Amino acid sequence: MLAASFPSRLSLRVAFAGLMAGLMLVSTLAVEAQAQKTETSTVTIFAAASLKNALDSAAKAYEKSTGNKVVISYAGSSALAKQIEQGAPADVFISADLDWMDYVQKKKLIKDDTRFNLLGNRLVLIAPKDSAVELKIGKDFPLAAALGDNHIAMANVKSVPAGKYGSAALEKLGVWAAVQPKVAQADNVRAALALVAQGEAPLGIVYESDAAAEPKVKIVDVFPEDSHPPIIYPIAILADTKNGDAAKAFIDDLKTPEGQAFFTKEGFTVLLK
Repeated sequence: MLAASFPSRLSLRVAFAGLMAGLMLVSTLAVEAQAQKTETSTVTIFAAASLKNALDSAAKAYEKSTGNKVVISYAGSSALAKQIEQGAPADVFISADLDWMDYVQKKKLIKDDTRFNLLGNRLVLIAPKDSAVELKIGKDFPLAAALGDNHIAMANVKSVPAGKYGSAALEKLGVWAAVQPKVAQADNVRAALALVAQGEAPLGIVYESDAAAEPKVKIVDVFPEDSHPPIIYPIAILADTKNGDAAKAFIDDLKTPEGQAFFTKEGFTVLLK
């Protein structure tokens, strides 16, 4: 009778098996919960080359605060628009002018209701940091004479926004005909900036934000705002994105005061309209 008061070996084995199954279930649920908690998303951005410093900083801060990943491809807006047209996988496009955003929008490659103007900028004439050149930009200013037999570095004047803004300004000021033969055209504005920074061109036309990002150059003068179309950077989510929520979350982060600060620090003006 005394032995009957103790659990049988079989019942102990059953109880132990049940306990282990319970522990395994709890462990599985914990792993699944942790996986859900740490699951990340990736957003791919196609962005104008002039945005590199500011956007890299904004993306790094966003990744640190959210655990999500941002992949950015920089190039001239024209090249990026053509890549989007050819089906290159991306979630967000940031152009350095309205024309190339209009181009992809007309081809129904963006979500229309996500488009807005993110940033503004200014156009400047730059020289190497140790240059002694002095020029005041104005009607018929002696740019060609200052160049002599040298060249002025500009982004492609037919397709890249910075080059188009620059040629429009020089034409409006009456000096384009004399300067055009002296133009060294680059694939994008950062490549034009590099030509001046490396001393391969004595002058260049870039955005104010580019000059701020490169310590080896200085601003000679700023082009009058009425000498060229307004410099506007529109942004939009692409129509074929598979990561719409992640794209929207990143764009929303750029709109915050913290996100805006990365751009104003680099010389951009924030528009958000």
